[in-house]
Amino acid sequence: MKNKLSPMMQQYMDLKEQYEDCILFFRLGDFYEMFFEDAKLASRELGITLTGRDCGQADRAPMCGVPHHSSENYINKLIKKGYKVAICEQVEDPKQAKGIVKRDVVRIVTPGTNLNMQSLDESKNNYLMSIFGNKDNYGVALVDITTGDFLVTEVNEKRKLVDEIGKFVPTEIICNKDIIVCEDFIRELKDRFHVYISEEEEWYFDYGRCVGNIKEQFGVGTIDGLGIKEFNQGVCAVGSLLEYLYKTQKSNISHITKLTPYLTDSYMMVDLSSKRNLELVETLREKERRGSLLWVLDKTKTAMGSRLLRKWIEQPLLSKTNIEDRLDGVEELKNKPIISEELKEFLNPIYDLERLMSKISLKTANCRDLIAFKTSLEMLPFIKKLLNECNADYITKIKDTFDDLRDIYDLIDKGIINDPPISVKDGGIIKESYHPQVDKLREAGTRGKQWIAELEAKEKELTGIKNLKIKFNKVFGYYIDVTKSYLNLVPDRYVRKQTLANSERYITPELKEMENTIMGAEEKIVALEYELFVELRNKVAKEVERIKDTAYKVAILDVITSLADIAIKYNYVRPVLSNDGAIDIKDGRHPVVEKMMNNEMFIANDTYLNKMDSRFSIITGPNMAGKSTYMRQVALIVLMAQIGSFVPAGEAHIGIVDRIFTRVGASDDLASGQSTFMVEMTEVANILRNATSNSLLILDEIGRGTSTFDGLSIAWSVVEYIVNKKKIGAKTLFATHYHELTELEGKVDGVQNYCISVKEKGDDIIFLRKIIKGSTDNSYGVQVAKLAGVPLDVIDRAKVLLSELSNADIAKNTKIVCKDAVEEIATVKEEEINIEVPIEQEKEEKTEPVQLGLFDVMGNYNELIDDLKSLNIVEMTPMDALNKLYELHKKALT
Repeated sequence: MKNKLSPMMQQYMDLKEQYEDCILFFRLGDFYEMFFEDAKLASRELGITLTGRDCGQADRAPMCGVPHHSSENYINKLIKKGYKVAICEQVEDPKQAKGIVKRDVVRIVTPGTNLNMQSLDESKNNYLMSIFGNKDNYGVALVDITTGDFLVTEVNEKRKLVDEIGKFVPTEIICNKDIIVCEDFIRELKDRFHVYISEEEEWYFDYGRCVGNIKEQFGVGTIDGLGIKEFNQGVCAVGSLLEYLYKTQKSNISHITKLTPYLTDSYMMVDLSSKRNLELVETLREKERRGSLLWVLDKTKTAMGSRLLRKWIEQPLLSKTNIEDRLDGVEELKNKPIISEELKEFLNPIYDLERLMSKISLKTANCRDLIAFKTSLEMLPFIKKLLNECNADYITKIKDTFDDLRDIYDLIDKGIINDPPISVKDGGIIKESYHPQVDKLREAGTRGKQWIAELEAKEKELTGIKNLKIKFNKVFGYYIDVTKSYLNLVPDRYVRKQTLANSERYITPELKEMENTIMGAEEKIVALEYELFVELRNKVAKEVERIKDTAYKVAILDVITSLADIAIKYNYVRPVLSNDGAIDIKDGRHPVVEKMMNNEMFIANDTYLNKMDSRFSIITGPNMAGKSTYMRQVALIVLMAQIGSFVPAGEAHIGIVDRIFTRVGASDDLASGQSTFMVEMTEVANILRNATSNSLLILDEIGRGTSTFDGLSIAWSVVEYIVNKKKIGAKTLFATHYHELTELEGKVDGVQNYCISVKEKGDDIIFLRKIIKGSTDNSYGVQVAKLAGVPLDVIDRAKVLLSELSNADIAKNTKIVCKDAVEEIATVKEEEINIEVPIEQEKEEKTEPVQLGLFDVMGNYNELIDDLKSLNIVEMTPMDALNKLYELHKKALT
């Protein structure tokens, strides 16, 4: 009975034990094979056939496999499904192996370390993140192994940590045990970001080990000069991330040459909710790029430029000087359209230098990658020459330090042929005159072909076999092929090698000698060409810092050229920046909505906010009239200004804001068990805790997720809290259907009323989409329902009910009491009351059921107020409440 594994399967099992959390791709000849549970999983996930293999035991081992030449497609499918794949290769030549061929894992592919450029989105980074911390102190490090970007920061709140994750959207996160045990938090991250999260062992995060990793990677004697001395948690995050890269890549990561520490308050804070609501990089519903701000602004020509523009949008600047520098660059190119157009022409052929450089450093680049690299470098001298015609400091600083990498271009141009094969191990990749030995061996190969042709002609003449051919294959080498009809002419000196259906194959001593000479030369030239290619690739890899610096400058030029192009095409203007806190926009437009409109003209609107008497705008008007569009456009114009872009307006004076918060709509978060109202209140709480007097707040329909009384109370209280300078005092646009809030104008300092202009035409309305001073007390709900296509029977019935309810509304016959009385009544902890009058009383008074509005309490009647104050609602029975309500109703009408 079999019970011992075969040597090959034992080798597999030993390796699998070391990489239990990975699917092991085990190289056997031209295939990667998987066995046992890996095979079952891969067969199911990849849709490939599950077979079996004799492994020395009683039962055959489950097995499946994929061709090595197309393995990347299968690996990518597994990575996207959240698996790790360990690549096991043959690490010695099978021809020289004694016994079983040595194999070892050469790389582990994970979602955050995927190097397959075809599977990655070139317009955004593929970040791997490490989080280290406990309670509310977190170190956060990020790396994009495909570009070499490496960032580190620290945050002191879990919500801020979520915002950082939302800003970079990593595809993989590693973290320590203290974080992984927070199951609800981990579940939230997985559900929200669809990110692969794994716990690494505690020694990964050991401070001393992490410091050692950082010193080794960046070649420093102390970490003080890297700007992370004060980042205790950050150091552990960086060091653990390096440890993880060493483990997965199993090779040097020399292209990661710079660590960039940053403070979260160095940039405008746009939290995750606001980023989503403003649709900065993708739409809210479809999660598509089309319809986002990035879609409007991105006219970049390179992948590097597209990624950089995305970073700018997600991280607007706070420094007026730095913003003005960018604006100067954009303005110069806007005013010099010929230079801008020529720049675009030279930028267009440039490939992704950052990711090509990473492939070169990681030794995965082939000859075609080097040719793409060379083609890109060919454009750099022309770009540099164009920069001489620009005067803006932002551009001249780039020009003065712009390295056109001419020496690297020349190196590749001299060494690699222009149209090389994909494989670097089949020869035919090195140019003539690059290396004398290659030329010599190549000549021998050329002469060998000539020898074969001469020998074939000679044998035809000697034998009289007219269709005699000398052919070659990898099994037999060179051989003479003779068809069956000429077999009688074959001489005795021919030695038969193989019999086929229609011909016989022979060799001769002369042909064998010639074969040895030719094959020796071919093997030598293939080996030498590969050796020279690796040497050339390594020379390029040593220039990684120069190349990355140039790539970054090309990306900047690409972005400002794109922004200049957009400014011309869509008639954007340069914003005037200040630190005075005022936002004064004339004829502002929504950049996305404007572009999405086909034949309609976008209605422009003015906006004025300051830190004094106009810091809080209450906006009323019907749904669909444009309130949300208007508020979002203000936020987008401010954000665009602070990334260094021109803005869609006639004029724009922008007081720099430190944060933009939005609370626009909400939907039930069923996955986490949160209702609409809970989501809304969580977002409001975040805003109230983190907004400052320099922030911009966009609030839409606060309190709509609960009952009228509760909602209005909360909305009123939120307004008072935000407008209070001692608490927040932030510039705010506040859209609401609670028309009672418009009474705050004139009573609360800083509040101004605005509304959406609507034209009534009989029972219909026309949205003029113009923001005007003042307020409205009509929501036009029935008319909006008609515009939305609600059936006319429903509309007609709604009109009847609206008329009846309006006539019965106490508020129509009363006035609002003083605010002190209102506040006392607001302390009653009851849901909205909607009690019908008893039938007998209804007949007597001919009244309809009435809902008492919290801020629609009436009067100048002291007796009524006293009665309300004296009510003990908690102890009242339903009948007592009914009778008291009826009594109050009668008093109110007298």
